[in-house]
Parts: sequence; C-alpha cells; structure tokens
Amino acid sequence: MNTTNFSSLPLCAEMLHNLNELGFKEMTPVQAQSLPPILQNADVIAQAKTGSGKTAAFGIGLLHKLNVKNFKVQSLVLCPTRELADQVAKELRRLARGTHNIKILTLCGGMPFGPQLGSLRHGAHIIVGTPGRVLAHLDKGSLLFDALDTLVLDEADRMLDMGFIEEIDRVIAFMPAQRQTLLFSATYPEEIMQLSASIQKDALNIQTISAESANPITERFYELEQTEKLPMLIKIFAHYKPENVIVFCNTKIESQEIAKHLRQKEIDALAIHGDLEQIDRTDVMVQFANKSASVLVATDVAARGIDIKELSMVINYDLPHDEAIYTHRIGRTGRAGEEGLAFTLFTPDEARDADLYRNTKRLFEEASALDEVSSFEMKPPNVTLVIEGGKKEKIRPGDILGALTGEAGIAAKHIGKIDIYAHQSYVAIERSMVDEAHKQLKNTKIKGKSFSVWVMN
Repeated sequence: MNTTNFSSLPLCAEMLHNLNELGFKEMTPVQAQSLPPILQNADVIAQAKTGSGKTAAFGIGLLHKLNVKNFKVQSLVLCPTRELADQVAKELRRLARGTHNIKILTLCGGMPFGPQLGSLRHGAHIIVGTPGRVLAHLDKGSLLFDALDTLVLDEADRMLDMGFIEEIDRVIAFMPAQRQTLLFSATYPEEIMQLSASIQKDALNIQTISAESANPITERFYELEQTEKLPMLIKIFAHYKPENVIVFCNTKIESQEIAKHLRQKEIDALAIHGDLEQIDRTDVMVQFANKSASVLVATDVAARGIDIKELSMVINYDLPHDEAIYTHRIGRTGRAGEEGLAFTLFTPDEARDADLYRNTKRLFEEASALDEVSSFEMKPPNVTLVIEGGKKEKIRPGDILGALTGEAGIAAKHIGKIDIYAHQSYVAIERSMVDEAHKQLKNTKIKGKSFSVWVMN
C-alpha cells in the first residue's frame, strides 16, 4: 500500500470519501510524517511552512477522535490573527463535511463579544480563535474546557513574536492536564523549544522543510539611498508588471506614507498595520484578496495570517531584521507552481547587514539596471461592491450570484470572489462592469429583502 495515500491511515470511510472529493490524493510531507502519530494521540511539534498542508494534518487528527454526540468543546486551535483563524475554521469545515452536526466556532478579537456569547450558549465542538479573546471568554465563564482533549498552536512562532506567551499560559491553565498538544511553527527559535517542553509530553519532533519543494522565487537586492526607495518601487512595478504585490516595511507610519505616495502616482495601494480597526482591516484584506487592490503595504505583525495563494511579488522596502523574517515574507510568493519575485531594498548604512544575505542564488544588482519611468499606472482588474447584509441575514454566496445574474443581469464571468461576514457581504466585480452590477444589486431583492449597496473605493 502507498504510505503517502490517505487510505493508508485508519480513517473512517466518510472522511476518506470527503478527502477524495476535496482532491486530497496523496499526503504532503508534513501530513505523511505527522498524521500517524497524531492519530495515535501523541504530542507533536512540527516545523512546516505556509502552504505545506499543516491545517489538514492537525484538522484530520482532531476530527478523527471527535465525539459528535458530546456537545462540548473538545478541541481548541489557537492562531496569531483573526485572518488565520478564519482560514483555519473554513478549512476544518471543509474537512468535516462528511460528518453531520459538527459545530466549529471562531472566537477572535475585533469582533462583537455579545454574538460570541450567544453562539457559545448553543455549544460547539471545536473552537478556533486568538489567545486574547479565548482567554476573555474563559475568564467570563462563557467558555469551558472540561471536555477538551486536543490543543493546537498554529504558527506558534508568530504568536510568541506578538507577545502572546502570557495569554497562552493562562489559557492552558484552564485545560485538563491529560490532553494531546500539537504545535506547528515555521521556525524553531529557542523560545519554541522551551514552550514545547513546558506544555507537551514526549513530543515527536517533525521537520519537513527540507522535504518540501522550495518555492521557485527569484530574489534580487538593490542598494540605494533612502530617498530613492519610493521611485524604485515604481520602477520595479513598471518593469515587471505584477498582478499583485505585498510591500513589507517596518513601521505603521511608513506603511501609510508608502501607500499614500503610490496612490498619488496612480497605483492602487492599501496599507495594513496593527492600529487598524477590525472592520477597516477586513475591508483592506477583502479588497487585496479579491483583486480590487494591486498593492498591499504591510508591517510584519499586520501581515501575519495573510494567505494569498497567487501572489506575484514581494518587496522588502526595509531590510528585514533577520533571515527568519525574510524567509517568512518572501515565502508568500512563488506558490501553486508559479514563479515568484522577491526584491529587497537596502541603504548604504545597511550594506554590512545585507552582506549576510549573499549566496549563490540571490542577485545583488545595480538600481540603474531598471529603466527610468515617465508615466505608469497600476489598476486592479476588479472593484468591490459592499452589501449591507451578511450571515446574520441568512445571505449566502449563491443568493448574491443569483441577484447579479438573474433576469438578463451580469454574466457570471464578470463576477469574482464573494466574501460574507456577519452583517456585510463583499463581491468583486470586473472593473468595466461595476456600474452595471451596482445598479443590478440596488434594483434586485436578496432573500426577498432590499439591502443597501455601495462601491468601495
């Protein structure tokens, strides 16, 4: 039997059927190495990069032993950001499709507390959340872990970077001592090993980075004065014409200034940083993910949890503080078999630090290698429409699609990604069709109701 086939695992027929329906043919390296011990209830610490299939690794494990008839919280997945928590919860729901009545609930900061209380009163099997909000519910007594048997820390290194260690320790204090603990991390700093030793028992150490195929990324470095960096961004965009780009910088003020400068140069750019309100953060992330914004200027903390499967380019506007950060940044491009582009800008004062990045694969080039730009525009292919109704109003993606395409409306090929949140829905529309789509939605009822619709600029 092929040991990388999911059928080699002691999974139920419903799970195997669902995995086949989802296109999960063979296990990725992290799945092949971690799933057998996870299914045997062992503690695991695994090093695996984003896109390696780690969510399915721990997701299949916790779903395998879940008792649907026991309507109590049996598993907790802690994530560093709301975006990652949402992605993990969505993937777990896909994996759980073959089993009826499994309830998966997200508990994240930046969202109203009241509705979460209501959802908890109705019970849940699996909680996916951020440390602070999970702890708030534990302190309030609205969340109980008396039946919990699995804890997962996803992107544990990022949670430590963000200063969540105290919250994690306090959350764990509410848990039974007898439990399975799974820890997934892209890097293995000393703090991770200390955390593993304090919360896991005889954890099996799995590292699959070397077994995973490297992202095909061309890496270029340019030395230039600080005042030359903004013009250099535009030169890079004009030369390579990327569909979408993340520009990393070190401060929130810098992220705002860069985005503002790019917009003044007719390049659609949005900034994301730690001080954004959650609703504004959602607006930014939705537009970038659905191709209604071409450039996202981000700080490291704000960018954690961002998972764009097809990202043309990453630019380090500032030299990263260390190579682990550099690797995490550029690893977002060159995925799904596509070649990625990564650029790093550094000043003469940083030249000695930049030398630490030199190897036979990285290209250190003269900034003059790229032509000067006289005029250049960068407009995304889509524009986002916002509907003031969402999950709480029972709106589904099919309802929005039907409202747009019904009665000789917009052709489906002009409609992009649809995202639905509690009280708002976002739909990407091809730029040339946005006015017509806006008119169509304003004059069409959804679920028998009229909703306010506006164009996001």
